[in-house]
Amino acid sequence: MNLFAVTRLELRRLLVRPLGWVLAALTLAWLGWNFTLLLGNFLGAQVKLAAQPDAPGFTDLVAVPLLAQQGFLAFLVVPLLAMSTLAGERRGGTLGLLASLGLPPSRIVLGKYLALLAWLLLWLALAVAMPLALAHAASFDWGKFAAATLGMALLLAALAALGVACSAFATHPALAAALALVLTLALWGVNLGAQMAGLNGGALNWLAMGSHLQPLLRGLVSSADLVWFALLIVVALALAVRRLAADRERG
Repeated sequence: MNLFAVTRLELRRLLVRPLGWVLAALTLAWLGWNFTLLLGNFLGAQVKLAAQPDAPGFTDLVAVPLLAQQGFLAFLVVPLLAMSTLAGERRGGTLGLLASLGLPPSRIVLGKYLALLAWLLLWLALAVAMPLALAHAASFDWGKFAAATLGMALLLAALAALGVACSAFATHPALAAALALVLTLALWGVNLGAQMAGLNGGALNWLAMGSHLQPLLRGLVSSADLVWFALLIVVALALAVRRLAADRERG
């Protein structure tokens, strides 16, 4: 079994489980409702915005805030989807079956990660389609919207890697989801105490996820922010691979 087969099998499991469909339906309905509210507020403020020389437009007031709302939903959605990737296999006794097929731990982890990432990117694409449907009728800042979309894609990729790593270490899917949620919130707010103390630009600020996501949502693409997300993904997946390798060594 190759990497593509593992990815296809895991993606099929995600598509046949009710949890994925329920989460997609609820979150997209919520995003659709908020998109309508954001659009209504934007249209209602047209007179005031027209009187301002550098007034924010459709991208700033509708498209990017909608993506930011999806990002906060991802803090809950991703742990729930990722919790069974490895912990569910371990609890069901099928993780050893995958190992008995001669699959190296790296292929198992990467295959499950890619399947989860594919589901999340499809979820992101459906949310992105909402503001894009009105791009022909509004003044659209394509550069800022592309940067915000990239930021959301990196956020989902990082949360997915973190969720898979937590699932590799947990013995129960619920524990994996709780651990992933706690770590995500810790990464998001690790710099709050430093900011309250008046410390900016230190190590804690660099560790905070929001410090690297917010510039992308504002349309600023920095190599340092891209490297931060890449490091988080690589470290999380490496830890998951190491955990599976240790389990195999113990038999």
